[in-house]
Amino acid sequence: MSEAEHDPGAEASFFSHLIELRSRLLKAVLAIGVVLLGLLPFANKLYAWLAEPLLRNLPAGGQLVAIEVASPFFTPLKLAFCTALVIAMPVVLYQLWAFVAPGLYRHEKRLGLPLLVSSVVLFYLGGAFAYFLVLPMVFSFLAKITPEGVAMMTDIGKYLDFVLVIFFAFGLCFEVPVAVVILVALGWVTPAQLTESRGYVIVGAFVIAAILTPPDVVSQVMLAIPMCLLYEVGIVAARMVATRAVDTAA
Repeated sequence: MSEAEHDPGAEASFFSHLIELRSRLLKAVLAIGVVLLGLLPFANKLYAWLAEPLLRNLPAGGQLVAIEVASPFFTPLKLAFCTALVIAMPVVLYQLWAFVAPGLYRHEKRLGLPLLVSSVVLFYLGGAFAYFLVLPMVFSFLAKITPEGVAMMTDIGKYLDFVLVIFFAFGLCFEVPVAVVILVALGWVTPAQLTESRGYVIVGAFVIAAILTPPDVVSQVMLAIPMCLLYEVGIVAARMVATRAVDTAA
């Protein structure tokens, strides 16, 4: 056996980390559970709020339908859980940060916490952008191109899945500045290389938008353009991080 296997201090430290990890995970799950319990009485109202962008653009008499027998119960419940997960995400990420932070260097902590906060804020901004701007335009476009004689009546479960994909696609793609800063902080790329690669990034943004969004030009453009703009924001932030790192090293 190796010397590390006989070291009681190392074994005690390992188990203490496991205990702390379990404690952090329990706190994260508890936060999600508390928010979920608070949302359950309002699950149907929450779904009505989510369906409003579609209902507003449906023709007279248009409505959502429940095809599956249990979907009127499970669909609002699924929405409540996803909403609780998003609302409790700051607590979940804080528990992760509290577990990882003691093992980081001071400069890593100084950079890590702003990135963590920025990632949460950007994700929320992406979801808000999708709900208030993208979804109304997408549903207005789809309602206008619906063939004559076809009633646009969407299943509530399919609608929820569609909207969740849009929300998470925009939330994740709004994390572009954070990803750019991390790449520069790790030393994998430089701000100059990021600037030179701008053309490839623009093409890649439209490709990603075409994959993640529905097959309509409106949502694709409304995802690709913010990604390109956020890439520029990321370059500016990366330059600040690189300059600060040089000043610290000097």
